Amino acid sequence: MSKNVVGLFILTVFTLISCKKQTNTVDEQAQISALVEEKVEPVELMEFGYNLNDYTVVRDTIKAGDSFGEILQRNNLDYPQIYNIVEGAKDSFDITKLQVGKPYTLLMVEGDSVKLPKCFIYQPNKIDYVVVDFADTTIVKKGKKDVTLVEREATGVIDGSLYFTLQEQGLSTIVAYKMSDIYAWTVDFFRIQKGDRFKVIYTEKYIDDSIYAGVDQIKAAYFEHKGEPFYAFRFETDSTKHIVDYFDESANNLRRAFLKAPVQFSRISSRYNLKRRIAYYGNRVRPHRGTDFAAPVGTPILSTANGTVIASERRGGNGNYVKVKHNSTYSTQYLHMQKRKVKVGDYVKQGDVIGWVGMTGNTSGPHVCYRFWKNGKQVDPFKQDLPQAEPISDSLKVKYLDYIHPIKQQLDALMFESPKVDEEEFITELNQDNAISSKKSN
Repeated sequence: MSKNVVGLFILTVFTLISCKKQTNTVDEQAQISALVEEKVEPVELMEFGYNLNDYTVVRDTIKAGDSFGEILQRNNLDYPQIYNIVEGAKDSFDITKLQVGKPYTLLMVEGDSVKLPKCFIYQPNKIDYVVVDFADTTIVKKGKKDVTLVEREATGVIDGSLYFTLQEQGLSTIVAYKMSDIYAWTVDFFRIQKGDRFKVIYTEKYIDDSIYAGVDQIKAAYFEHKGEPFYAFRFETDSTKHIVDYFDESANNLRRAFLKAPVQFSRISSRYNLKRRIAYYGNRVRPHRGTDFAAPVGTPILSTANGTVIASERRGGNGNYVKVKHNSTYSTQYLHMQKRKVKVGDYVKQGDVIGWVGMTGNTSGPHVCYRFWKNGKQVDPFKQDLPQAEPISDSLKVKYLDYIHPIKQQLDALMFESPKVDEEEFITELNQDNAISSKKSN
């Protein structure tokens, strides 16, 4: 083969290789361009029933002095528009009751020159929300976020109070409030002793499986007071009316028709006493026909039983007070309120907030004076044989006992969480014990 033929062959091969590389490069560039030009659909971000990708989302909280109208006006709506929105919403949502610190969301869209709100969403709590949609006509919708319930267990040995023991373990103190309500007539939580023990099974709420939203309900509990055990199991006795109560292992109702106290975690500062000397009146003997529960100003006051409000006013030494008639036999009265929440004719249920602790009328400190009437005569509520709440019907008792059987086994299997020992206190006690032992041996 001549040199010219060899050279021509090499040139041809090189040219083919170069063309192949150039073709591959062009193909790759075309593929990349196609991918860039391909429109990638964004993932839907759904909240409150809206795809948030379709809006500019503005999130904020209600500030002191804010109003519904001012919020919309700050976000480019004029007063005629705001007036029409308010008129359209007033029958479904009270816009005057926006609470400072609560979150709200505005969904904004492009206007002629600025972004304009088309939807206002208010969240009175972590779960509930109210949508005021004014994209076309004003529509008010109420909704709830998806909530998951997670079951928890806790145990403890009382070292000071139930509240303190739970707090030491990093658990919600709401559990303590709920337990004190369940055992209101069974265990005197003002007099629980060091060494009393408890076990509790309860549920917590989580929004979107991750955001903690508080304690839901206590499913079952065990409280050992002075060595005596008390069980409590939550059970629905009427599925139509959704009536739920707590019963012991023998199906006895733990509640009475009346709560023991109109305020939670308070203390009795003065009992019913017809011969009491009152410092406010110059230490003269004046009958005290009420029971005083000392509590900070603003503490919620609870109706101790179901009934109808027959008085809600401010008068003389009583200050702000509310009186509730429960039936033909019993009535209760709550004095010295900072503020009343109910009016005459309102029906209240046991545990409903009817006002807040204050110092109105003749009083030397913040408290609620709780007065109790039986057949028109004021009596000491702690000396009355008060009726129990509704028992479980005979037809439901077998179902109840079957229902609580595995839950009781779960409670019984829980081990008590021992109280934390203060290291310095432990060392001091140990040294004292050693010193006593040394003296005895000498």
